[in-house]
Amino acid sequence: MPTPVDRAESVASVAREIVYTIGHSNHSSADFIDLLKGAGVGAIADVRSTPFSRRNPQFNRETLASSLKDNAVAYVWLGDQLGARPSDPSLLRADGGVDFRRLVASAAFRRGIERVCDGARRFRLAIMCAERDPLSCHRTFLIARHLAGEHVGIRHVLGDGQIIEHQDVERRVIANAFPNGRDFFVENEGALLNEAYDAWGRKP
Repeated sequence: MPTPVDRAESVASVAREIVYTIGHSNHSSADFIDLLKGAGVGAIADVRSTPFSRRNPQFNRETLASSLKDNAVAYVWLGDQLGARPSDPSLLRADGGVDFRRLVASAAFRRGIERVCDGARRFRLAIMCAERDPLSCHRTFLIARHLAGEHVGIRHVLGDGQIIEHQDVERRVIANAFPNGRDFFVENEGALLNEAYDAWGRKP
């Protein structure tokens, strides 16, 4: 059965819940399951807008759900609520890119966040997308950013099985956004991080 969130961990943490993130990358099914087991993950929330992969068909929605079920890991697809490519044209900018401010304010996104939080209260849950590096994925810049803002703890499972705290990823977000040093006009670390996040959101 899916692994319930460890009660001692929940009590010890300031966060309301703990949510993990992971990218399936080009792992084999067996290696991906090993990553989940190593992190104690018992439930996956798939946040890919299109839950299919030509290069890695082992992560097509039905195939993945079946292999996870065989290994006692629960699965739910939330790409219609938390994906980075919404079908609603009102969530797009004039240039065709996604307006992430509108997206996170949408009722669908809010429902997706609520489902993730509910799942995290019952299981050790990971949101899953395709990219190996959390710095290349909307699971960090969109979903984890929003969850962290609501005092949900975030931990990222890397491709080698290492688990890192969200604060470590945020330091990389800032370093990548300001490779020549901090912006003189940004007053504090929180504002700096928000500017770094927003810069990612403005990309085409």
